[in-house]
Amino acid sequence: MARSLDEDPLTLAMAPPPDETPEQRAIREAAEAEAKRISDEIDEQIRKEREAEKKKRRPVKLLLLGQSESGKTATLKNFQLTYAKREWSEEKAAWRSVILLNLVRNVNEIISHLTSEMADIPYYPDDSSEDVNLPPRPARPLPRLKFNEKHNEFRTRLAPLQGVQLALEQRLGHASLEMQSTTVNTAAAFEQSVQNHRRALQEFSINSSNGWKSALDRFRGRASNKENGNSSPTTDSPTSSSRARDTEEELLDIIASCRDDIKALWEDNIVTEVLNRRKIRLEDAPGFFINDAERIANRDYQPTDDDVIRARLRTLGVQEYRFIFDHSTQGRGMGQEWRLYDVGGTRSSRAAWYPYFDDVDAIIFLAPISPFDEKLAEDRRVNRLEDSYLLWKSVVSCKLLTRTQLILFLNKCDLLVAKLQRGIRIRDSVPSFGDRKNDLATATKYFQQHFREISRNHSPVQRPFYVHLTSVIDTRSTAVTLGAVEESILREHLRRADLM
Repeated sequence: MARSLDEDPLTLAMAPPPDETPEQRAIREAAEAEAKRISDEIDEQIRKEREAEKKKRRPVKLLLLGQSESGKTATLKNFQLTYAKREWSEEKAAWRSVILLNLVRNVNEIISHLTSEMADIPYYPDDSSEDVNLPPRPARPLPRLKFNEKHNEFRTRLAPLQGVQLALEQRLGHASLEMQSTTVNTAAAFEQSVQNHRRALQEFSINSSNGWKSALDRFRGRASNKENGNSSPTTDSPTSSSRARDTEEELLDIIASCRDDIKALWEDNIVTEVLNRRKIRLEDAPGFFINDAERIANRDYQPTDDDVIRARLRTLGVQEYRFIFDHSTQGRGMGQEWRLYDVGGTRSSRAAWYPYFDDVDAIIFLAPISPFDEKLAEDRRVNRLEDSYLLWKSVVSCKLLTRTQLILFLNKCDLLVAKLQRGIRIRDSVPSFGDRKNDLATATKYFQQHFREISRNHSPVQRPFYVHLTSVIDTRSTAVTLGAVEESILREHLRRADLM
């Protein structure tokens, strides 16, 4: 049987006592009025905070996608250089160790090839085009090179750089290690990540202990958790920071003592022939600094903007980079928070991408077009251009990205020009190129059309096709490109926020 209102326990508990005096009633009513006033003030404060939160500009979220060595990190650094100059200045000096590591790696790789050639160890320069499960074909017989004592001296005098490389790699951590080739079948890695994104969320996350950002934090005067809004000072003691600086200076002293030998090694005709025979093009690879050895191998060396853009440090997992625009080419971006996500591009890392598709304003997809005749470092059976095609198809066909702006950078046009000038024919690696003219204009038009057709044929909805021809190590031309990208992204960002 239902109780009457008078029998409700809560009502009875709140009712005034039956013998309440007028004085007690006045006190009770005053207390209730004060409690209501405080409650109303709290409600009003909550309402104001909610209104302020609604008016607060939502950060622009930008995801950088592409295969390994496509130029994602260089693009992120260009954003920082162009739009967050204060942070760029604070961070630039921390890249010195990375640049030194790149330089000594260049030298040690040459010494390794020189040593093998002097020992007459066979090398198979064409094995990247063969099935890795088959034995390599015999090396083509070539006349033995005429080495002399000078080449033995190169090996002896530059040997200390092996220890320098090891020391720098230990200081920088896992991000300094490069991907090795593997025979694992990863042809459907991206599609599998879409199907199993819950598992991907567990395996990959933004982790400041991975990748180039945390490596730099070891050399910066602030803790890595500042990226998460904590501006507390670094936990390293002044003694350990001083010791780290001393160690870097000691390593730079060793590199500086090898400066003349590095220059002589790179200019030696026999060494050049060794690299040519082995089809080694160090100057086409990220992190090439031997041409700058005379400037960098100095005790007073400090990185330039271009040095930092060109420096190579592999991204592991997903790196989130937050900054407030202190400069804007269009004006409206001043003070806007941007969050850029730089993700590892190796096939095993692509499962990390999918969880970030849900709330991203735009994606810059970097497709390097110079490696049309190269294979993936992690899978020597796969052509790099073909891998970009398949990856672009996977991205444009993803239904979760239907409302996300996609911007395509056909990158490394500078390296494409260099290859074409050396007489390398695109049709030898891309048969569908046919008898077209083997020049930059024709090649970029052909590649651009192929990506456009993939977008048109596989997108769930028809969308604008935004494409830029880029060389992201060229800071000046990239700044112009980013100006157009900034305007496009901000317009779409405001439209999605219902402010336009």
